[in-house]
Amino acid sequence: MSSPVILPLPTVINGYTTKPVSRRSNTRSSTTTFSSTSSPTLSSCDPSDQELSGDEKTDVGSMTVKDEVEGDPCPDFLWMTTEEPHRSRRIAILKAHPEVRKLMGPTSATFPLVIAVLSLQITLALALRTHHPLSVPFILTAYIIGGTCNQNIFLAIHEITHNLAFKSIKANKILAIVANFSIGVPYAMAFKGYHIEHHKFLGEDGIDTDLPSRVEALVLNNVAGKTFFATFQLLFYAIRPGFIRAQTFTKWHAINLLAVISFDLTLIHFFGVRPWIYLVMSSFFAGSLHPCAAHFIAEHYLMEGPLPILQDREADEKNEDVLMKSLAQETTSYYGPLNILCYNVGYHNEHHDFPSVPWTKLPQLRSIAREFYDPLPSHASWPYVTWKFITDPSVGMWSRAKRTSKGEKIHENTWVARKGDSISVMDESTVEDEEEEEERGYASDRDDKVKRN
Repeated sequence: MSSPVILPLPTVINGYTTKPVSRRSNTRSSTTTFSSTSSPTLSSCDPSDQELSGDEKTDVGSMTVKDEVEGDPCPDFLWMTTEEPHRSRRIAILKAHPEVRKLMGPTSATFPLVIAVLSLQITLALALRTHHPLSVPFILTAYIIGGTCNQNIFLAIHEITHNLAFKSIKANKILAIVANFSIGVPYAMAFKGYHIEHHKFLGEDGIDTDLPSRVEALVLNNVAGKTFFATFQLLFYAIRPGFIRAQTFTKWHAINLLAVISFDLTLIHFFGVRPWIYLVMSSFFAGSLHPCAAHFIAEHYLMEGPLPILQDREADEKNEDVLMKSLAQETTSYYGPLNILCYNVGYHNEHHDFPSVPWTKLPQLRSIAREFYDPLPSHASWPYVTWKFITDPSVGMWSRAKRTSKGEKIHENTWVARKGDSISVMDESTVEDEEEEEERGYASDRDDKVKRN
């Protein structure tokens, strides 16, 4: 294993110091410690605004990057010393484009689309009950139509998780449970808790259960292992949270469990087991080697490898561009046609920046704040992402950004496109509005009456 390369000191941009990313040498113990703590209480303020303790600030300014060793079976994750990039960019965009606030809130388009896709799936499930589950018509329909429909339902539940179908929290939860009927297995309420943490604590080891564990990375970091992971992604997302972070069981979890199991048993009782098999098979294909399933990998895996901090300091503008891309690299968007089938989830930087903006308005958000999003890398093809993930030896299970704590804050001026620009400071009431909008987007389970006040 090669020794670390120490890069230059932090860059000063627009009068402030920005702490870049670091990649630690592979000296951590191979023993993985799992946290079983319950989800933290969701507050009305951005957790990224919490002050860092002395321990959390240790080594924040370091910029150690481990040399890439060809064929290294045990590379390390990309360990970030900064906070997740979306909080600061959200503030920067709101300061530059306050009209973005008008995009926030539920859209009426989600409810009828959920009902239409759910109805189609149930109709197909009943129509195929005379076919054997291993027959060609059954499998092809489950893959082509069922897989696409259930991926659409997965992402509908993702939208509803952010309370973007109705104003009422309760109404959103009920719709998520109804949509869950198409999946065949109850999961909507468990997903809600873990997904909100994924947004609030993006990349934080032991909290963000979207991150692969060290054990997964060690075992699956080869072509066969990556193929297995890409084929059975939903299995990993279902099992991993139980090892990483236990979730408090609530009445909504119970309602979700009861409702979906009751629906499944009713379907089986009146029409046999094959319609239920169709729904489950559709869910499997939706999270497997399916063109739409590639978004799971495309969103947060580092497909180009970790971006280094530029060592040549002669071209300041180029340095600023590299720094911006380095800080932003853990989320990547896709703007291609498959977004039509997937609630525009490809607009993933935009979604993480503004979880309170519904899928119908994410393209408009990008258009308004184009100077913030155009400099960021994006994927041209989801299927190619899956192909590259499996076949490229430089990309794999280790290709994720992690952080051990919140990390050093990123100044919002980092995201200003032109050198020398700065963003005016918002007054205190505007800052509070931004925090409230962010909390609403995170979809915290606060009482509706409190939310309206």
